[in-house]
Amino acid sequence: MNTIRIATYNIHKCQGMDGRTRPDRIARVIGEINPDVIALQEVLSIAGMRPEWNQSAYLGAALGYHWVKGETRRLHGGIYGNMVLSRFPFENTKHHDISVPGREERGVLRADVEVNGAVLHLFNAHLGTSYFERRQQAQRFLTADLLRAADIDGPRVVLGDFNEWTRGLVTRLLSSEMRRVDAHWKLGRAYPGLLPLLHLDYIYYDHSLDLRDAYFHRSRTALVASDHLPLVADFRML
Repeated sequence: MNTIRIATYNIHKCQGMDGRTRPDRIARVIGEINPDVIALQEVLSIAGMRPEWNQSAYLGAALGYHWVKGETRRLHGGIYGNMVLSRFPFENTKHHDISVPGREERGVLRADVEVNGAVLHLFNAHLGTSYFERRQQAQRFLTADLLRAADIDGPRVVLGDFNEWTRGLVTRLLSSEMRRVDAHWKLGRAYPGLLPLLHLDYIYYDHSLDLRDAYFHRSRTALVASDHLPLVADFRML
């Protein structure tokens, strides 16, 4: 069976629920999941610094994955934004700025990976906290720049922290074109991890992918490593 495990995880700059910045805990959680591809949000990368500050380089080296980062904005003189780790080499990567004027900068990192001869197109997103901000960002998804780009020739997966805890325009637009893992598997709430009140993290996927399993990873380490829990999905590529 041609299966692939995909996950999304907002690592909160590796700052845990105990206030400590521990990229080693994030690496341990990812190792527990054992994903083929994982999308990370809120990653801080300051070149030449300790692992606590150069998180992308540390995680890539510690886990032995191919990795790419997308710069949403500058923070403490370094790069802050999204990251994708993959067991498969990248065919293409591109960062898309979806910021709304007057709001915090936001981005979508596209990463194409080849899986057994087929190209899988992943879109790692971190959307805004304002309802009206997300409405504009939702409309950007279904354009020729992103999900309808001319060079897309394989299944698409859109995943990340959508900051949408009600059925807003992001949900409606993406659900009109793709499937959502929590529409088929009852996942419950997962934010914040220790006392979950909201559901903010999502995975959408094309109909050519067959969802086999989906869950929030709730190990003891995951409950303290970040304020989000990783969302994991297993797919069979048809």
